[in-house]
Amino acid sequence: MGEYVIKLPDVGEGVAEAELVEWQVKVGDLVREDAVLAAVMTDKATVEIPSPVDGEILWLGAEIGDTVAIGSPIVRLKVAGDGNVKAGAPQDIELVAKSNPTPNPSPQGGGGRASAPKADSKSASPSSRHSPRIEDAPATESLSPLRGGVRGGGTAAAGAPRPEGEKPLASPAIRLRAKEAGIDLRQVTGSGPAGRIQHEDIEAFLARGPQLAKVSGLARNETIEDIKVIGLRRKIAEKMTLAKSRIPHITYVEEIDVTALEDLRAALNKEQRSGAERPKLTLLPFLMRAMVKAIADQPNLNALFDDEAGIIHQHGGVHIGIAAQTSSGLVVPVVKHAEARGIWDCAVELNRLAEAARSGTATRDELSGSTITITSLGAMGGVATTPVINHPEVAIIGVNKMMVRPVWDGTQFIPRKMMNLSSSFDHRVIDGWDAAVFVQRIKTLLETPALIFVD
Repeated sequence: MGEYVIKLPDVGEGVAEAELVEWQVKVGDLVREDAVLAAVMTDKATVEIPSPVDGEILWLGAEIGDTVAIGSPIVRLKVAGDGNVKAGAPQDIELVAKSNPTPNPSPQGGGGRASAPKADSKSASPSSRHSPRIEDAPATESLSPLRGGVRGGGTAAAGAPRPEGEKPLASPAIRLRAKEAGIDLRQVTGSGPAGRIQHEDIEAFLARGPQLAKVSGLARNETIEDIKVIGLRRKIAEKMTLAKSRIPHITYVEEIDVTALEDLRAALNKEQRSGAERPKLTLLPFLMRAMVKAIADQPNLNALFDDEAGIIHQHGGVHIGIAAQTSSGLVVPVVKHAEARGIWDCAVELNRLAEAARSGTATRDELSGSTITITSLGAMGGVATTPVINHPEVAIIGVNKMMVRPVWDGTQFIPRKMMNLSSSFDHRVIDGWDAAVFVQRIKTLLETPALIFVD
């Protein structure tokens, strides 16, 4: 038997590091060649890391949320044959997380349960607390967490509740199981490292009887769950912070009568052409074409502002980003060259990009390069919103929900399909007057949709 070390491969696109966002394996798992081990994220694109060999997982070199340099070791396997680590060679593999090591937790006095490491400016990431270094363990010994007791010696007092307000250490799967069983995890003694609760601890707690297992419906909940901001959510947070800290926003809200547009859209969706496969039209392709026409009159809205260099990059091509909500967070796939696409072509490309975003297969190129953005929450769009500009763009068009409202036509109130556009602009480069002119032009085109088709 030998050992095989897998390093983070070059994931392309010229990146030097990537963020670990998911582990598909754990220490002790048997994996086959080409099985997915982990997923890393680079600039919103997620890349899966497969195993090049069959083997048993001995060591994982990073925790979810860690930033890992290309070429750093991330997995160690026990394999048949010699592997790629020479026998007797010095084991110099360190944890790849960008942090300093912290001592192993020591047991508390009295109760004997180990306390979690205290964080300070020099504390390690979670990986350095839970993942042992290779040289610390014999090659023949499993590196899985200790079970049946607390690391560092001592045993926890059976059934002793934790102090009020102290958070139990447990994985999401354990928390879900406890919730479904009605168990207060503060009453469960953990046998894992630093008192971490394991599945067998839940089973032992339930075996002691139901009198302690159930939590009354009106029990106080003093728990605080710390959720690490990682992956796409971290990138969204960084992007929004940058946009709001650098861009002075001005938001302009206008009411649009889309009754005629909705009638036209319904008629086009009913139209059938032999041999032609057309997607169902939504409002967005019409809005995209209206924006293209409005930008032709005001090209300064289709621009990127390099605020550090003090340069506005005004683009001829209209590349419209469509803010899309996915299960993992907000992404912005981009319809390139909308100025060269008709209504149906825009709809086809929208559907393709939306599916790629939902499935997580969108490429970096498909998620970058926008010059202006549309954001829409559909039926959840509210009456008005204050969209955040997609930095370094200078404008974003927000679509609010459509509803039937009574509108006075001069003699009576009549029902009309109304919708608000809530649009934000970079006030450093777009004056309020220009913003109003732009939105009013879009309003005219949407309220008289035949104009959208006039060249």
